Amino acid sequence: MLDRRRLLQALAMGSAAGGAFPGVLRAQEAGLISGDVCLVQPETTEGPYYIDTGLVRADITEGRAGLPLRLRLQVVTADCTAIAGARVDVWHCDAAGVYAGVDGDTGTFLRGSQMTGADGVVTFSTIFPGWYSGRVVHVHYKVFLPGGAEVLTSQVFFDDDAATAVHTGHAAYMARGVQDRSLGADRIAQAAGRGAVAQVTLGDMAEAALVVGVDSAGPSGGLWQRLFGRG
Repeated sequence: MLDRRRLLQALAMGSAAGGAFPGVLRAQEAGLISGDVCLVQPETTEGPYYIDTGLVRADITEGRAGLPLRLRLQVVTADCTAIAGARVDVWHCDAAGVYAGVDGDTGTFLRGSQMTGADGVVTFSTIFPGWYSGRVVHVHYKVFLPGGAEVLTSQVFFDDDAATAVHTGHAAYMARGVQDRSLGADRIAQAAGRGAVAQVTLGDMAEAALVVGVDSAGPSGGLWQRLFGRG
């Protein structure tokens, strides 16, 4: 199977050669922020660390050390219509694999909420996530429709090569080194599929973008909890 980078390169080459790729062309016409077509993202396990902090903010860093990351999520329907006024909550661990607000900690770092604009986009200023044993690098998120109904709980994933480059090339991560699990070995990432892997560019600041298709019928997380538990 082609990885995401190769697939996008192949699609680009095919388009340049006059090939027909309706999904990609449709996504471009719809003004999507990444190469994803408008697939509904699968529900994944919430994990044990969700806290509704009520903090509506773009910058969630709170001074945590790490490579700055500009994370953009675009909430759309399955027919590529942007959803304005949706609430998106995100949370993830720091460079040392630690979450705020758990195990007696009262912090709120790397947690926050925003409302989508007319284009369905929210942008968070954060750091590239670290990792903890047994899980590949990820960012958790929840989406609430305008009016407050929760519609999706899922996770953003990152290409293994990008994660390795950050974790071996930035001082904040070097003590822990390379994550102990790859995308291919992470059951949650595999269930979510390649469509849950963000489009990433690295530099002095990392950029990550993911189109989040949602089903207004609501989440199906109960099945996930029964099959896989909390992780």
